[in-house]
Amino acid sequence: MLEVAGLESGYGRSKVLFGVDLAVAPGEMVTLMGRNGMGKTTLVKSVTGLVRPSGGRISLRGQAIHGLAAHRIGALGLGLVPEGRHVFPTLTVEENLVATAANRTGHAAPWTLQRVFALFPRLHERRRQKARTLSGGEQQMVAIGRALMINPHLLILDEATEGLAPLIRLEIWNCLERLKAEGQAILVIDKNIDHLMRIADRHYVMEKGRIVWSGRSDDLSRDKLRVEAYVGV
Repeated sequence: MLEVAGLESGYGRSKVLFGVDLAVAPGEMVTLMGRNGMGKTTLVKSVTGLVRPSGGRISLRGQAIHGLAAHRIGALGLGLVPEGRHVFPTLTVEENLVATAANRTGHAAPWTLQRVFALFPRLHERRRQKARTLSGGEQQMVAIGRALMINPHLLILDEATEGLAPLIRLEIWNCLERLKAEGQAILVIDKNIDHLMRIADRHYVMEKGRIVWSGRSDDLSRDKLRVEAYVGV
């Protein structure tokens, strides 16, 4: 689904990523963990076309996407839930969800407002509210629903539960678990090792722009103390 090989990227003369390798298979949930400032968001921006890589390659479903414009990568089936959510504040919940909705990937059972409202009933209750009036957790639900409405082959969530209340965080985890059960490929950037270990298939840990640990959930369970030292939890 996604293959990143030897990725080098950064901002101007400031290099952030140094030969990163990462992959997500169809239907798989993969995590990327690490402290703040280690390059996770730069990797996301490089994959989604918001930053142009300086080396390596990125492919989505076998098609090279490194160097493509962000809107072209999105049209190929990559949905992003960005750090900070970035909902459209003056639009209603419903308007946020339909603003960029499309089925360019040809899904047989595409995401609709009804499916998003079934996933997040709270959004149905607030469908006519302006997004700026919502709580942080509700805005995150809108951001996830908006990404799903483009019917992505791969869903990327950057800092999926940062700053959310524990109950809302649990609701987000349950949502991701349900999406995974439906076959959605997911790359999630977060630091909550216990939840990630329970619901994800494989994990990567990044430090100073390099992958320093990778493995499956059973490997993470055995190596948890080492991973916690990298992640800083």
